[in-house]
Amino acid sequence: MSKKRNLYLNTIPVDEAREKYLKAVSELLTMPAERIPVTESLGRVTMSAVYARYSSPLFNASAMDGIAVSAKDTEGATETSPVILQENMYTVVDTGDPVHNPYDAVIMAEDIVETDDGVRITSSAAPWQHIRPIGEDIVAGEMILPGSHKIRAIDIGVLLSAGILEIDVVKKPDVAIFPTGTEIIEPGEEIKEGSILESNSRMFENMVTTMGGNGHRFPPIKDDYDEILSKVSDAADKYDMVIINAGSSAGTEDYTVHVLRELGEVIVHGVAIKPGKPVILAMVKNKPVIGLPGYPVSAYIGFENFVAPLLSIMGRRNEAVNEQIEAHISKRIVSSLKHKEYVRVKVGKVGDKFVAAPLARGAGAAMSLVRADGFCVIEQSSEGVEAGEKVKIELYRNKNEVENTIVIIGSHDLILDITADMMPGKYNNMFVSSTHVGSMGGLMSLKRGEAHMAPIHLLDEETGQYNVPYVKRLFKEPMAIIKGVNRIQGIMVKKGNPLGIKGIEDLENPDVRYVNRQRGAGTRVLLDYKLKQLGMDSEKINGYDREMATHMAVAAAVASESADAGMGVLSAARAMGLDFIEVAYEEYDFAAPVRFLELPHIKAFTDIIKSPEFKKELDRLGGYTSDASGRIVLV
Repeated sequence: MSKKRNLYLNTIPVDEAREKYLKAVSELLTMPAERIPVTESLGRVTMSAVYARYSSPLFNASAMDGIAVSAKDTEGATETSPVILQENMYTVVDTGDPVHNPYDAVIMAEDIVETDDGVRITSSAAPWQHIRPIGEDIVAGEMILPGSHKIRAIDIGVLLSAGILEIDVVKKPDVAIFPTGTEIIEPGEEIKEGSILESNSRMFENMVTTMGGNGHRFPPIKDDYDEILSKVSDAADKYDMVIINAGSSAGTEDYTVHVLRELGEVIVHGVAIKPGKPVILAMVKNKPVIGLPGYPVSAYIGFENFVAPLLSIMGRRNEAVNEQIEAHISKRIVSSLKHKEYVRVKVGKVGDKFVAAPLARGAGAAMSLVRADGFCVIEQSSEGVEAGEKVKIELYRNKNEVENTIVIIGSHDLILDITADMMPGKYNNMFVSSTHVGSMGGLMSLKRGEAHMAPIHLLDEETGQYNVPYVKRLFKEPMAIIKGVNRIQGIMVKKGNPLGIKGIEDLENPDVRYVNRQRGAGTRVLLDYKLKQLGMDSEKINGYDREMATHMAVAAAVASESADAGMGVLSAARAMGLDFIEVAYEEYDFAAPVRFLELPHIKAFTDIIKSPEFKKELDRLGGYTSDASGRIVLV
């Protein structure tokens, strides 16, 4: 090729160049999945949501050293009127031991006195005290990790605890790196006048590795048009991205732009940045190819501005930085003066303030580490913090991710896992955070400004209408209901329904051990409504006061030997392989202030629940209809 100068008279701003290039190559940046052992997955990014195969604990486990008893055998025990339990009325347990039927409580070793007749106790035991129920930390079938999640050390521990041995992760982008220039020599070679030691490509190689890719550095190519063309053409066939270093400027032997025009399309040549103007952004054989200038600082700046964003998108990575922020704690935390306590929290930005919601605090609650966005420290000399108080949070996640997270607090449903998985895949750098406190708990959080929306399914007894009457009564500001799904609620029972339960009336049978949802949960409101309609007394239901926080936790209790029946949704029953007795259809919606409806992540959430992909997932779960999903109703 004859020598000629490669003049580029017009340069464009960096942001404009990057946006133009990303738009042109966006469809080329999707990486396939690869399956690897969980034990080798540290730092990799999940391809899609990962669901637990097993619960943790796998059984009802003692939380203390002591004795397992039947709570009813301890009724009436006091200091002045102790109860003696004979050997056949209890079994000795250590922390972590299984607790089997008929035992349903544990008494700590320090609260019993051994006698010749048995053990003496001086206070009655409450049902399920000091017992970690099956699935307390992880419930089989629930989402452990969403898609596009960078796997950490704690995640690996939880994945293995949940029975996951292999995992689908995003394939690492393979990047070919070509240094060019006749004057370039390798470090260690003899230096002659005019020689330049090549080092940029090694910098690129390691920057690619740091960003989760595989850098493949090739020996320098001389300023030979045909050789550069041949090497780049072959690399575009085999690699996910190609970087050409040097040869991008206006010199007579700067062939890169001519090669790329012959092989493909040059989107941008020349960017208004100093140093680093001679950047080439191109496509060859449907692969991004980037020409970076030869000067080290220019090369580095070009990489950071144009290669790094592509690698982030291809690898679905948003690198976290341990950053401290101030946030308002969403509920009171009581702490001992004896200890410095690290409380795991979920964090989101609602309006102009960060809000931190405390997670499970037990030492065995490994999932709280997985779910956490950071932690706040309660100092040893402090008794805790009050709800609404400002606290310092050290983030595990990138602050930008937290700011782009929709904070959902309220009733639990498996569809929240679906949206959390779909959001970052469909909308780059947008996320869903959900905390399960029941419908009324969610509305109270919304009222305090701690959430963007509250999932609710509250039946109003007077009108027979779902959700709208509650929102009208509780809020003065303009509110909206984002329609969610209609779902089937019913009684979950063991496969084959061994006790022959046909409906709510059968829950009064003293042999049926029931497990309930927490106060304020829509499922419990529905049960109470049905009990009132039937003239039934909740005190006659064995286990009415035993509470679980989610449908899946109730299903796990029924699937084990610790309960015979519990109210929940059909999808939870299916996930745990249970039989199901239909009770009612209900409306599961999302309450939100009108002022939040225009937020980008709220719009993204609404678009997701309208999407065909979402409806396909509902069909897979079963028990849902979605004709109105995403419709806005002003209250």
